[in-house]
Amino acid sequence: MSRLPNVPINQFVAMSASLTRFSFANKFRLIWAVVMMRVRVMSRYPGWRLLDIIMPTFIAAMPILLGQAIGGGAAQAAANFQQNTGTANYVAYLLIGSNVFMMVSGTMWNVGYWLRREQETGTLEALYLAPTGRGAILAGIALYGNLRMTLNFILAFTLGSLVFRVNPLQGDILLALVFILVGLIPLFGISLLYGAIILRVKEANALIRLAQWAASFLMGLFFPIAIFPPWLKMVALMFPPTWMNNGVRASLLGVGFFFERWYLDLAMLGVFCVLAPWVGYWLFTRTERDVQRGAGIGEF
Repeated sequence: MSRLPNVPINQFVAMSASLTRFSFANKFRLIWAVVMMRVRVMSRYPGWRLLDIIMPTFIAAMPILLGQAIGGGAAQAAANFQQNTGTANYVAYLLIGSNVFMMVSGTMWNVGYWLRREQETGTLEALYLAPTGRGAILAGIALYGNLRMTLNFILAFTLGSLVFRVNPLQGDILLALVFILVGLIPLFGISLLYGAIILRVKEANALIRLAQWAASFLMGLFFPIAIFPPWLKMVALMFPPTWMNNGVRASLLGVGFFFERWYLDLAMLGVFCVLAPWVGYWLFTRTERDVQRGAGIGEF
């Protein structure tokens, strides 16, 4: 950088340092700027916001109506459901599953489609050249996704409860919120894994659609994972959203925690909070380096 005329040398050095070094305050401002940018972009698409809120109710409506139709009415369906799950409130059980599933799916779409969109518009390479680093930008994308998914969960669960005449204010609501907020951290790590795959294969739609239905199966969207064979149950227990989903159900409906105590399940989710982001970021940065060696970051 050439020195500007009429600028003292000490002021020039300070200006140069501010352009290449970022304090924590500047990084926090950058993270918040990314969040507000994503909010402004999403505000232009009210149809997507409406879809976020009504879609969980539609997903849960199909098994609810099917169960009532083949179970001999709502009362008989509730009795049959209680024998296998521990709760007769199958409506709330399915609504919770569909809302947690939308959180998992939305997190994957949020990061995956952001990366893919930047590739297609040709701005991803420019972001990699920015002196801010990618960590703060990814943190902003993740924070926006977490705020959006949490708000969607509250609104969609309330709407579904009103439609199917279920009390949404039952059970330990505070503990359920703790499971949701803690469960969002490993979801960020999972979204980085998808980001790494998208960087590599340069495809988003098919991968995310396939992954979201695999996720719904493993986390027990419509059923308890206790019905799985042992090996498949073990696979499901290695998937963090399974613990998040069951924690919310156990908190609100009393279906039982995996370790029979809420703090043990929450501790297990805490382990995923460390492992999932670390593994996700490690694979993401390793994939970045491999792709950069082939000069393929911005190619699509």
